Amino acid sequence: MANILLIDDDPSLLDVLSMAFEDAGHEVDRASDGLKGLRRAEVGAPEVIVSDVNMPGLDGFSLCQRLREAGIQTPIILLTSRDGEIDEALGLTLGADDYVTKPFSTRVLLARVAALLRREAARAVPLALASEPAEHVLAVGELTLDRERLEVRWGEDTITVTVSEFRLVDALASRPGVVFHREQLLLRVRGDDSVVVERIIDTYIRRLRRKFEGVDPGFAFIETVIGAGYRWRER
Repeated sequence: MANILLIDDDPSLLDVLSMAFEDAGHEVDRASDGLKGLRRAEVGAPEVIVSDVNMPGLDGFSLCQRLREAGIQTPIILLTSRDGEIDEALGLTLGADDYVTKPFSTRVLLARVAALLRREAARAVPLALASEPAEHVLAVGELTLDRERLEVRWGEDTITVTVSEFRLVDALASRPGVVFHREQLLLRVRGDDSVVVERIIDTYIRRLRRKFEGVDPGFAFIETVIGAGYRWRER
């Protein structure tokens, strides 16, 4: 199946999760704190990382940030018992892929991991089958998207984005003027059927607007349609 790295400072929960993932056929690596988890993620090859947030030394948010800064793009699921809305926004901002609030069912967690694995497998297929270079470039006004390199440019400036942010820009800019509901965007962005709050899209939108405004203070092409969703503004 897959190699799963579990990181938690609660030995009993670590035992329960290890047993559940092993019973599901996964290979499990485990770490008892954030620093050990960081080292295992750097030297090992986990396909998904499941990490607690509230840990001494290096918490889950800091761990997530350190991994992304090191260029490690392994999907990360954060576990926390803190306030959901605040933690969710922060975790996604730092590059987490999903978020589960304690207490949770191991069945739900296994389903989230399975969804992330399907997403990663599906993501690799189009790249392997890519043929025509022109199909990988989308140009809309000042915006240029390179779907092979997952690069976003606004005029002469390159904007650094996550895979989820790239998918969101691609979905919107591919059909200027069309209003996308949050559920539609969630399916396009995540590429799986994991159970997450649709309002996560609002977090992605805020992050994208800030990034575009960083190179163009007058950027206003991602429009909010009150009561409906979002659209890329037609020129």
